[in-house]
Amino acid sequence: MPKPSDLIQGTLDLLILKTIAARPLHGWGIAKRIQSVSGEVFAIGQGSLYPALHRLEQQGWIAAEWRDSELGRAAKFYTLTRPGRKQLERELESWSRLSSAMQLVIQQA
Repeated sequence: MPKPSDLIQGTLDLLILKTIAARPLHGWGIAKRIQSVSGEVFAIGQGSLYPALHRLEQQGWIAAEWRDSELGRAAKFYTLTRPGRKQLERELESWSRLSSAMQLVIQQA
């Protein structure tokens, strides 16, 4: 069984974009949602999550806004931008191609 932190190279952006497509979330909320939805398989550490969020924000795929969290503290909430939605579509298509090719190799090997 893989360690909880093991992610296939390049999938973190897809996981983040997909997670905030439904609703804005703060960093900790994004990490917890991914961990929960993945059945506790993915555990994304702060050292991976926050640089990825910063990179996605610089690319214009997400936007950040300070708001009060459910605990009453200010937190940076991330939302998907219009270019981010297009990037999410590209990432999903790429993942679909990759996973289909992987499945073919596994079945044939």
